[in-house]
Formats: sequence, structure tokens, C-alpha cells
Amino acid sequence: MTPAPATTPGAAHPRPQRRYAAPQARRGNAVHAGAWWLWALGLATAASRTTNPLLLALIVAVAGYVVTARRTTAPWARSYGAFLKLGLFVIGLRLLFSVLLGSPIPGSHVLFALPEVPLPAWAQGIRLGGRVTAEQLVFAFYDGAKLAALLVCVGAANALANPARLLKSLPAALYEAGVAVVVAMTFAPNMVADVARLRTARRLRGRPTGGVKAILQIGLPVLEGALERSVAVAASMDARGYGRTAQVPPAVRHTTNALTLGGLLGCCAGTYGLLAAEGAAYGLPVLLIGLALALAGLRLGGRRSVRTRYRPDRWGVRAWLVAGSGAVVAAALVYASGADPEALRPGVVPLVPPAFPPGAAAAVLVGLLPAFVAPVPTEESPQ
Repeated sequence: MTPAPATTPGAAHPRPQRRYAAPQARRGNAVHAGAWWLWALGLATAASRTTNPLLLALIVAVAGYVVTARRTTAPWARSYGAFLKLGLFVIGLRLLFSVLLGSPIPGSHVLFALPEVPLPAWAQGIRLGGRVTAEQLVFAFYDGAKLAALLVCVGAANALANPARLLKSLPAALYEAGVAVVVAMTFAPNMVADVARLRTARRLRGRPTGGVKAILQIGLPVLEGALERSVAVAASMDARGYGRTAQVPPAVRHTTNALTLGGLLGCCAGTYGLLAAEGAAYGLPVLLIGLALALAGLRLGGRRSVRTRYRPDRWGVRAWLVAGSGAVVAAALVYASGADPEALRPGVVPLVPPAFPPGAAAAVLVGLLPAFVAPVPTEESPQ
């Protein structure tokens, strides 16, 4: 009989993994890239329905927490900080324009006054300088915060969704256009990674990283690297037969174009109806009809593509949960914007502090679900 192995006091025992805990990320269980984009677009739709700074800050916090918990170490995953800085820049620029160009918002709390520049009669409605009120600055801050939240949601999608895997999942009819979009999407993350790498190299060599001279010396290698990547991408696309299509009958081609164009127009009209307060009644039916027509056109258009997919990504239960959480947040905020518009769009005349709607805030917290159901990334996770 074999004796049991002796254990030393205080030795650490591996903790058994909980049954419903998120697993370690592998190539076979990674969340579909489209699910991350649907989640981010759901948060962006929610942000577009409100100007309440408390809800906008909560949406940004939810997106930031999910990105921190589930992004990988890939170069394109480091672009989230750049989108945060861009959002802050947008808020500052919106406030600056409000101070310099004025605002149609009436206000009684005058903070200061700038010298006003007289303009000709044809520029009626525009002024340069003049008095600056607290109401107009608060209104400009609300407006800039909404746009900044939209940018942060897009940055979260860029940091979580692998653009190469997203390209593989596109319908065959959109493959060529998708290549151009993905190449454009990866430009900013790669540029951010190149700038960070070059600044680190200059810092290690004892050279300054700030100032106009340093920016010019960093910019040239960045442009050179972008040119080298473009040449490499063009060579790989040519080697893989990019642009080769199969012959399809003219009737099928014309039907495909009509269905796709009509469906995309319907999607645009339906989305505008959902985002506009007065078009919520017809927005959803038009959007669904447009999606059906677009999907039919893409299905027919896929016949002209001769490419195949190697190990296609699967849309599993976790992808449904990730995408569904964003859809729940968007639907809840769309409903709340009609049920309680004063809480989601606080007024500035009279100047009152924004209210905190607990129902809408609880709906936004549903967007945290991907941080608990998506696989946990590791250093060996597929990128």
C-alpha cells in the first residue's frame, strides 16, 4: 500500500476552479469579435440617448472596467488610453468653442465677459466674444461629454475585438470593403504602439521625448513603419489572391445591389429613428426591414467570392451574453429616454444639478457582464 505523500505545513494548495467561473482564454473559446462590437455599440446607443453626466460617467466607467479586465497584450489593445485622451480633448474643445463663439442658451449667471468682435449683417446669429454664462458652459459640457462617451465606447471595441478575426467573420460580399476598413482601423492602434516604442527607446538613450524637435524625430520613423506595413500587407493580399471573384449572372448581381443598397438605407433610416426622440415609433420596424433586406443581399453577394475560411470563429453562449448585455443597456436607455426624459436630459435653464436615475443606472451596470463571462486573457492567449 503506497503511503500518502507528506505535506509540509503552510504549503499552498491549488484552488479548484469554480464551475461557473470564466475560463482561461484559448483559441477555441475566445469571444467572437462581432460580439464585442455589438456590446460597444449598445453602450454607444445608450450614451447617445442621454446628456446626464452621471450616466455618461457610469457608461465610461463600465466600458473601462471591461476593457481593463478582458483586453489582451496585443498592440491594438493599447489604443483605449488614446480614445480616453481624445474624449477629454473633445470636451475641452467644446467648452472653448462655447466661450469664443457664444451659445444660444440664455443664462443669468454671468461668469466673465470677453471683448465682442462686431460681425457683418450676413453673419447674423454668430458672435465672437461677449459674455460667458454658467448655463452655456454647463450645456457645452453636457454636449461634449456625450460625444466623448461615444468615442470611449468605440475605443473599447477597438481594444477588445481582434480586427483580423473580425475580418474573417465578415460576409463574403463585404470582404473587400472589410479589408479596407480593418486596415484603416488598425492604423491608429499601430501608430500608438510605434510612438510608445520610439519614446521608450529615446528615453533609454537619454534623449528628450517632448517638444517640437522630439516630435519631428519620432514622426519620421512612425511614417516609415507605416509605409513598410502597407507594403507588407499589399504583398500578403496579392499572395492570397485578394480581389479574385467568381462569375455570376447579371440578374443576380443587380438584385444583390438593389437588396443591399435598399437594406443599408433602411438601416440608416431606422437607426436615425431610434436615435431621434421623435422617430422612436417607426425606427425599430424600419431597422428590422432594412436588416432583412441587407442580409438577403449579402447572402446573394457571397456567391461571387471564391475564398474559404480556415477555422472560423464560433458564436457561442458567451458571445450571446456579451452582445446581449449591450443590447439590454441600449434598449433600457431608449425606453428611459421616453419615459423620463427630464432625468436623462437635465436642463440648464434654470441651472439645477442633474438627477441620478436609479433605474437607468442599474440598466447600465448590465454592461459589466462581459467582465465576468468572457474568458480571462493570459500572456499566452491568442491575439
